[in-house]
Amino acid sequence: MMPTSLPPAVAVMAKVPGVSPVKSRLHSVLTAARATELYRCFLLDRLDALAELGGVSRVVAFTPVEAAGRMQELAPAGFRLIPQRGADLGERLSTLLRELLEDGHAGAIAIDSDSPTLPMAYVVEAARVLAEERCDVVLGPCEDGGYYLIGLRSPQPDLFVGVPWSTDAVFSITLGKASRRGLSVHVLPRWFDVDTETDLGRLHTEMTATGQGPTRTYAFVRDVYGASAGTPPEDRRGIDPVRPRIEII
Repeated sequence: MMPTSLPPAVAVMAKVPGVSPVKSRLHSVLTAARATELYRCFLLDRLDALAELGGVSRVVAFTPVEAAGRMQELAPAGFRLIPQRGADLGERLSTLLRELLEDGHAGAIAIDSDSPTLPMAYVVEAARVLAEERCDVVLGPCEDGGYYLIGLRSPQPDLFVGVPWSTDAVFSITLGKASRRGLSVHVLPRWFDVDTETDLGRLHTEMTATGQGPTRTYAFVRDVYGASAGTPPEDRRGIDPVRPRIEII
């Protein structure tokens, strides 16, 4: 086990908005430009939420590397920026988590940027069980079969090899790999991410029911659907995107 002197690191996996396509499965519903605006809301709300957590080191793992300046403009103060490196998602995750652990963090965690209503209490729980050495791996399963969070106490490159990314088998395959290696796994509650029109509708319905949600995301989704919960998003495609106010903290 590597010597540790730093708190657990939590890295948000981010695509820099406006540099490469994002949320492609929502382009036919929102248009590419509005899908980018939606993702920008997701990302900035996630960073703001993470900025409120104590006891962790905050990281943005971004891509592409040439957009470092733009990512720096968006990230709140106190975040370390690390470019993602690797040929696929598995290699990028493995490299990131290994580097954070080698830096001396008592656990390294990667979280997604497209599950906007994810309770930060789940992230706190992941950091705590790693810091207390209660498990080797933490996984936060998504309802679509992927995962929104993975955390490690030591590098585990085999967990990221041969995984069919962006399929409904990602979580189960990763769990199986950990089990075969004799690793103890702490599984967090399931949550959902937003990739499709159905997901977006669910997000709208749940935020409308509670009357609350991440600030930028809540405003954007209300604009997409209009005042009526029954207004389909394609009827609003011609409206200029909401321009959420960005606060650099």
